[in-house]
Amino acid sequence: MEIREYSSAYIHAIVNLFRDTVHRINIKDYSQEQVDVWAPADVNMVAWDESFKAHTSVVAIDRGVVVGFGDIDSSGYIDRLYVHADYQRQGIATAICDRLESSVDTCRITVHASITARRFFEKRGYRIVRSQNVVRHGVLLENYVMELQLS
Repeated sequence: MEIREYSSAYIHAIVNLFRDTVHRINIKDYSQEQVDVWAPADVNMVAWDESFKAHTSVVAIDRGVVVGFGDIDSSGYIDRLYVHADYQRQGIATAICDRLESSVDTCRITVHASITARRFFEKRGYRIVRSQNVVRHGVLLENYVMELQLS
């Protein structure tokens, strides 16, 4: 597996991975209605591409297949971190997170972690600041504001 810098050439694979992963993995912790509004069929690829280009963004590639991606802004906020449903628990999220965390010059990293991702971030030393409910298209989604203090 190789971690590469993001380029627009990956946007279609990333969006497909995102939708598939949310519907196959996060469905364990969220309802069908919740995953449908979280990862809809009509993700705005132009907006996502612009966001990835504005952040430090990386893509994990294994034998030519996009198996994960993540991005972090200059304040230390991890915006997205997803691993392909068929490549879970292989160290990919850890490798992406290591790269993202080391790319910013800040003393604190924050993330809005899903119920599913909470345990991953806790194992990395993140602590829950608070739980929150986000409303998307009238549907409530619970997640956690988490932070990691860096030395």
